[in-house]
Amino acid sequence: MEIIELWSVDEYKDELSDLLIKVVGEGASIGFLPPLSKADADSFWGSCVKPDVILWIAKVDEKIAATIQLHLCMKPNGTHRAEVAKLMTHPSFRQKGIAKQLMLHAEKRAKQKGRSLLILDTREGDPSNFLYQALGYNEAGRIPSFAQNAGGGIDTTVLYYKMI
Repeated sequence: MEIIELWSVDEYKDELSDLLIKVVGEGASIGFLPPLSKADADSFWGSCVKPDVILWIAKVDEKIAATIQLHLCMKPNGTHRAEVAKLMTHPSFRQKGIAKQLMLHAEKRAKQKGRSLLILDTREGDPSNFLYQALGYNEAGRIPSFAQNAGGGIDTTVLYYKMI
């Protein structure tokens, strides 16, 4: 596995869009609902690379297996924190430790950027909860009726934090 930081998504936009469409289609709660159009996926990736967002991909056998983002807080009172966002693993590459490696990579980079607090959120009941807990993230609370799901219901989100 190779982890690559992207300064531009141009070279990978089609593959990233395919990944996003795939995971959203399988029910991932990452801000989108299926069916997600290619145009909407392309638009999302086109807006990701900016000064306060660090984007990585994990490649296995020359294919994008997963991706993660680190959103650096730029507010004067928040330069010690960052948010982990949009962790996505292609279904063909799940349960291989790739998401864990991306999380650890993001944590290391956050430290390099002078960040001491990481936050994230995920849908209650998703397998990602186990990953975050295993990596030492602490539950800060739950927000009921936070995000709509593909079935028309509304799910609870779980907020996590970790001092690094």
